Amino acid sequence: MYGALWRRLPGRRPLRIVLALLLAATSVALLWFVIFPWLEPLLPTGDPLLPTP
Repeated sequence: MYGALWRRLPGRRPLRIVLALLLAATSVALLWFVIFPWLEPLLPTGDPLLPTP
């Protein structure tokens, strides 16, 4: 998987490293700011607060 991605990136090694880091950062940002907030209401999480007696 990573080898195939590395071979498809253009340029020499320094440019490939920068592009791979940008691709990873973009993927993390997409997950953090778009996918996870959209998915949160659908997850079966309980109420973290304890009921008052």
